[in-house]
Amino acid sequence: MEEAEARCRVLSIQSHVVRGYVGNKAASFPLQVLGFEVDPVNSVQFSNHTGYAHWKGQVLNSDELHELYEGLKLNNVNHYDYVLTGYTRDASFLAMVVDIVQELKQQNSDLVYVCDPVMGDKWNGEGSMYVPKDLLPVYRDKVVPIADIITPNQFEAELLTGRKIHTEKEALEVMDMLHAMGPETVVITSSDLQGSLGSDFLIALGSQRKTRADGTKVTQRIRMESPKVDADFVGTGDLFAAMLLAWTHKHPNNLKVACEKTVSAMQHVLQRTIKCAKAHAGKGNKPSPAQLELRMVQSKKDIENPEIIIKATEL
Repeated sequence: MEEAEARCRVLSIQSHVVRGYVGNKAASFPLQVLGFEVDPVNSVQFSNHTGYAHWKGQVLNSDELHELYEGLKLNNVNHYDYVLTGYTRDASFLAMVVDIVQELKQQNSDLVYVCDPVMGDKWNGEGSMYVPKDLLPVYRDKVVPIADIITPNQFEAELLTGRKIHTEKEALEVMDMLHAMGPETVVITSSDLQGSLGSDFLIALGSQRKTRADGTKVTQRIRMESPKVDADFVGTGDLFAAMLLAWTHKHPNNLKVACEKTVSAMQHVLQRTIKCAKAHAGKGNKPSPAQLELRMVQSKKDIENPEIIIKATEL
C-alpha cells in the first residue's frame, strides 16, 4: 500500500490564483481526486486570472524557483514520478524548469514530464503568440526534447515544428515530427480541422509511439470530435493536461481510453459550467469571467469516474 502511494507524486509548476481555477488551481484538485500526491510550485500568485478587468499579484522568478527546489533537495524529498508544467512568461524561469526536470530524471529514469507548451492560439484562423517570442526556442530546443507527453494546440504544434497544418494528414506528419523531437505521447488538444460531425465540433488528435521490447516502434493514433461550447473558458488546458497525466498513468498502453476519459470529463465540466454561468448571467446576457470559472468541485464525481460521452476513432 505504502509503495503504491509513494509511486505517484507530481511536481506541478504552474500559476496560482486566489479566486477561480487556472494553473495549479485547475490541476491539483483533479489529480488529488484521482489519487495522486501533488506538490505545487506557484509560478505566480494572482488575485484571479488575467481575463478579468483587474488583477493583482506576484511573480516567482527563476532564482526563487531554484531556492524552493533547493529546500526540497536539502530535505531529500525531491523525488517525483511526474512533473507537470503549463503557462510561463519568462524564458529564464523556463530554463530553470528544464534544469530541475533533468536533475529529477537523473534520479528517476522513469519520471514522466507532462508539458503543455503554452505559447498562443488561433482566433478566426489567425494565430498569435501571447507569450514573449523568446520562449519558442526554449520550448523547441530544450523543453520538448525532455518532455514525455506534450499537449499543444494546433498553433503551438505548428510553431514547434515550423510546419502549417491544413489537413489531418499534415497534422499526423507534424505529430511524427514532434515524436522525433522527444515526446512519446503527443495530443493536439484543439484544431481548426473539419471533422465528420461538422463545424460545431472541435477536433483533437493524439499519437503515442511506444518502443517494444525488441526495439521496434508501434504508433497508436486517434481522433476525437467534441461539441464546441460557445464561451471563453480559462483553465481548460491546465485541467486537460492534468487529467491526461492521470489517465495515461492508469492506461499506459491505451491512448484511446486515456483520451476518451480525459475529453469526456472535460465535456462534463464545461457543460456544467456553461449551464450554471448562463443561469447566473440571466437570459440574453453574456456570462462574466467570474461566472465562467470552471465548476471544479461540483464536478468531482465526473472527474473521478467520467461517463464516456466522447469516443475516439483509431486512425
